[in-house]
Amino acid sequence: MTATALVVVDLQNDFCAGPRALARYPGDPTRLEAVAANTALAVSRARAHGTEVVFVRFVGDVEHQGPSWRRRDRALGKRPKCLEGSWGAEFRMVSPEPGERVFTKRACFDAFLSEGFERHLVSRGVERLVLAGLYADVCVDSTARTAFQKGFHITVLTDCTTGLHLQDVDILRFMRVLYGAYLATHDHPWTPSEEEERACRTPGTKA
Repeated sequence: MTATALVVVDLQNDFCAGPRALARYPGDPTRLEAVAANTALAVSRARAHGTEVVFVRFVGDVEHQGPSWRRRDRALGKRPKCLEGSWGAEFRMVSPEPGERVFTKRACFDAFLSEGFERHLVSRGVERLVLAGLYADVCVDSTARTAFQKGFHITVLTDCTTGLHLQDVDILRFMRVLYGAYLATHDHPWTPSEEEERACRTPGTKA
């Protein structure tokens, strides 16, 4: 059986709760609450089945930002989000339990850029990452892209994420086609059946 880890990406207040998050998100704000609630259910399910849960958090303090990040923020009038120690940086609806690992991204999108993330997965023999959190077209996609290139299998929980700049259907289709991501929900199997695996290997699919 493939070793699996549920990776909760940036489920933090500044991304899914409060006026800052709601002002940025272009869709129905109840979607953000549903994403947080479904991710909490996914975490409960993983814990109940002995699946490892890994939390990834973003901190955007100016001292962590590179020159290009600061230039972009100045040009677009963006303010730093998820400042260390702030309410905005706190996890939403679910928190790590003792023994569960938390990895910090310092002004970057990709979880693989957080110190020790990949090393931990490899040491645990993890082969499939089940991704939940925010946003589908930013940090979830960035993490999925690197994971695919490093040889990890990917599942994206479609009811545990949503896009910020792109429509959900478009970014999910993109990850399915380009990374071979398996799309599931928090309450359905997180690995494809043999029949689904055979369908993925059907000739004629464009890379």
